[in-house]
Amino acid sequence: MARITFSCLPASWYCSVSLLSVGCVPRQRLFLLLLFITSALLLLGTYQRQLWGGQRRAGARVNKYLSIAESMEATDVLNSALNYGIVVDCGSSGSRVFVYYWPPHNGNPHTLLDIRQMRDRDHKPVVKKIKPGISTLANTPTKASSYLQPLLSFAAAHVPQSKHKETPLYILCTAGMRLLSNNQQAAILEDLVTDVPLEFDFLFSSSHAEVISGKQEGVYAWIGINFVLGRFDHADEEDATVEVTTGAQNQHPISRRRTVGIMDMGGASLQIAYEVPSAISFSSPQEEEAGKSVLAEFNLGCDVDHTQHVYRVYVTTFLGFGGNMARQRYEDQLFNNSFAKNRFLTTQTGLSDDKPHLDPCLPVGLSDTVARDNRTLYLRGQGDWAQCQEVVRPFLGLHNGTMSPGGVFQAPINFSNSEFYGFSEFYYCMEDVLRIGGQYHSGKYSQAAKEYCATQWSTLKKRLDNQLFSQQADVNRLKYQCFKSAWMYEVLHSGFRFPPDYPSLRTAQLVYDKEVQWTLGAILFKTRFLPLRDLQQETLRQNHPSWLRSSFVYNHHLFSLCILVVVLAILLYILRLRRIHQREQRQAEALNLLWVEEGEALLP
Repeated sequence: MARITFSCLPASWYCSVSLLSVGCVPRQRLFLLLLFITSALLLLGTYQRQLWGGQRRAGARVNKYLSIAESMEATDVLNSALNYGIVVDCGSSGSRVFVYYWPPHNGNPHTLLDIRQMRDRDHKPVVKKIKPGISTLANTPTKASSYLQPLLSFAAAHVPQSKHKETPLYILCTAGMRLLSNNQQAAILEDLVTDVPLEFDFLFSSSHAEVISGKQEGVYAWIGINFVLGRFDHADEEDATVEVTTGAQNQHPISRRRTVGIMDMGGASLQIAYEVPSAISFSSPQEEEAGKSVLAEFNLGCDVDHTQHVYRVYVTTFLGFGGNMARQRYEDQLFNNSFAKNRFLTTQTGLSDDKPHLDPCLPVGLSDTVARDNRTLYLRGQGDWAQCQEVVRPFLGLHNGTMSPGGVFQAPINFSNSEFYGFSEFYYCMEDVLRIGGQYHSGKYSQAAKEYCATQWSTLKKRLDNQLFSQQADVNRLKYQCFKSAWMYEVLHSGFRFPPDYPSLRTAQLVYDKEVQWTLGAILFKTRFLPLRDLQQETLRQNHPSWLRSSFVYNHHLFSLCILVVVLAILLYILRLRRIHQREQRQAEALNLLWVEEGEALLP
């Protein structure tokens, strides 16, 4: 029996086919066998792609959580591959230094640096604060560098000595310095730029020390929150996305992961920042000028020619709209109106504890006073949350229903495809007393606030004594919770015009169990071009052609294709051998028949 061995395959593969066995295989059966093998290979390839794709997505999620876990570990200062950066936040009441680090860039020009906050051996963030603020040196600017010396020495002790010369240092001044004159600001900054390099070897120049605006601070805070939430990463299939148009000419809309907006209500001010994916059409030149002052467009990517990380963000700060300042403005109006009304009507309402002014924004039965100019107004809580909403709404300063609080231009929000986080007072109002912090539901929130306001003050104090509220709750929180809850509701729904059924607002104090500072967003923005340096160095080191590197990425596809081609070649060769064998067999049979006939003719 003849047998042919195909030696065109690798040495570890052998295939032998019996010609006789091939010859007896029907043509239809051979065709079905070929179809079956081809289909199986295609299904196998599809399954592999889905499996590898699923593994990549799952791996991305796992890597995300591993990154979060790793950021809580002590920083490995012995790792020479790590890079470091320092940001000093010079605020109004004090200054703080933050030390960050990041591993080498992964080589993808579309991804950002993986910047994390440095942690010491005890796993604590490397942060140090001093008081008072640097603005107190307005009359003695030559002491500015000495003032920051403890912070910079603290940072220098944590950053490895061998990394000092390549570690960027940024000194960014905020609210307190903004109140100084330009000359006073310049004198303080000049002292820092001149004297800091004499004592420290950090990468520091005149552009690294500046007074940033409230708009810049808001943008940095927005960048920091979205970076920690992973909203600058490439979108997976299950992620919410938005269509974004940038200011570049002939640029088609791009689809990318949806970012989150942030709202932060402190004691004195209110701030909001969110991405505006689409270009804005202004109704007048005046509106356009107002819009430009509260819109910031910037590129977080390392290449200005790529628009994957170009963001257009609306950001503004409303001074006097914080919870405490709003209450103070409200009390000022109560005081002035009450005394004016008493003079006009010759009444005595609010002038004594026996005839108090009824305040709908205080809990039922609570007695309080407002003192101004050696005069006192006596208040008694009425606990009417609906009426409290009515009396606080005018303090938003709305204009024609088309402007945000204070008459400032507000960019449109796509409430059907957006997401927001509320910090500080947004969280305290929901959690400290009402204990419903987290996901915001307007109906649930308003009902809880209404019930709280209508509760007797004596009952609320007993609940506080029995520790039924959060640990942060105190008597001051209990007194003004009714007012602040109404103020927060009106800011959200009347000021920023969030619909009552808006489903995507979450109030929070921490993100992934840690406080996110605007300084993280600042160093991300300041170091956005550093990946270019790593990419250029990588290009110089690698001289292999790009197709060779990419072949390793897609070798599984090429391997499957090669197998398919080999199998098809084998089957076609077998078919050809079968035809040759059949032809030779017919010729042999004809020759045998001729021999038989000739033999019979020769017989006598």
